[in-house]
Amino acid sequence: MHYLTAVEMLELLRTRQVSAVELLDAHLRRIEEANPTVNAIVTLVAERALDEAKAADRDLARGIWRGPLHGLPVAHKDLTDTAGIRTTYGSRLFADHVPERDALIVRRMREAGAITIGKTNTPEFGTGSHTVNEVFGATRNPYDLSCSAGGSSGGAAAALACGMVPLADGSDMGGSLRNPASFCNVVGLRPTPGRVPSPTPTAAWFTLGVSGPMARTVEDLTLLMSVVAGFDATSPLSIAESGAVFTEPLDLLDLTGLRIAWSPDLGGLPVDAETAKATADAPAVLAGLGAHVERVDLDLSDAEDAFRTYRAWYYLLSFGDLPQEELGENVRWNVERGRAVTGADLARAERLRSGLYQRMSAFFDAYDFLLAPVSQVPPFPVDAPYVSEINGEALPDYLAWMRSAYWISVLHAPAASVPCGFTWNGLPVGVQIVGRPFADLRVLRLAHAFERATGHGSRRPAL
Repeated sequence: MHYLTAVEMLELLRTRQVSAVELLDAHLRRIEEANPTVNAIVTLVAERALDEAKAADRDLARGIWRGPLHGLPVAHKDLTDTAGIRTTYGSRLFADHVPERDALIVRRMREAGAITIGKTNTPEFGTGSHTVNEVFGATRNPYDLSCSAGGSSGGAAAALACGMVPLADGSDMGGSLRNPASFCNVVGLRPTPGRVPSPTPTAAWFTLGVSGPMARTVEDLTLLMSVVAGFDATSPLSIAESGAVFTEPLDLLDLTGLRIAWSPDLGGLPVDAETAKATADAPAVLAGLGAHVERVDLDLSDAEDAFRTYRAWYYLLSFGDLPQEELGENVRWNVERGRAVTGADLARAERLRSGLYQRMSAFFDAYDFLLAPVSQVPPFPVDAPYVSEINGEALPDYLAWMRSAYWISVLHAPAASVPCGFTWNGLPVGVQIVGRPFADLRVLRLAHAFERATGHGSRRPAL
């Protein structure tokens, strides 16, 4: 039962073929079976979830359907506040922290009837695309336990891949929804900033970091988007459009004549040979569905300086007041770079990003979508702190291997990670579908068509 889609589970619940308690029990058994080796769920609230499942069944017996996620067990990223449930942010400074309030995305999922089953692992404050921290250790890739699950939503991706939950939330600044989805053969959407409001008292106008959904299928991903998207006045960037738009059918996109730009290296980035091979068939898949696919040479290099400058400024703003000696190396490194950022640096970053946005606006007048690898590498050894070289080219720091994801983050555009194939030794590889800003539903529709045409996402880990 744990590998059914969320949509299938909901139909069984609605027709009373399965109870919420039975569904929860199936997932708890799967967690007991797989989590000791994968380490995806780091805080489990089984008794609380059981009470909520019993309440969901009582409502069903009275003909009450709470909402689109009624009775579904879900997990929340350990960066996301959950009232009464330990939330550590992957930091030993907050190892025993229990928030008093739910984050907005959690509240929306719970109001839609979802049952919180626990929290998923993340690196410290979501720093980096490898899920490991000093509180809980590393999350391992279900397709090969010796490899990374990606990050920073690596716990969510691994839990989904193993059937521990059908839906999970994540977040993405430099690829934290997309990279782990690619590494674990699931799907994730980096929405247009403001599509899923993320209220914050410290960085309300910061657009590089977004919250978003993760699932095993695009249909399930869209279901979760219908719940978590929508205007909220506490977020100044919130898009004034209801999440109900994501209840519209996914098969309405006519691919005939659709103009798709294919960039296998996003303008000269090094790409591992196995990743290049796995993603090389993606253009032919979409061409076979009627689209016109053209290889393009992009220049997104201005995104490098813009991303790093804004990111450094954000880390100083968010974590500069914490005791630095208690923070991990990567967080300290980012804070130190934040202290070096000047007003001139921010002005240059703003100018670079504004120019890039205008050039990409013209690009999306010529093309409907951009297609590219999610990550430049397949899953790497879990004991490695990060990828230090690609194709023999040494990388300067722990961020550099994530450029294919974080350059896209700068574009203010929705991007979906969809399974695209496997390496020779069975490691998953994803492709990202990028659309014009605010065209989130169109991106999901193309991702759905690609998913159905390939079937790569139906391959489960042997674990």
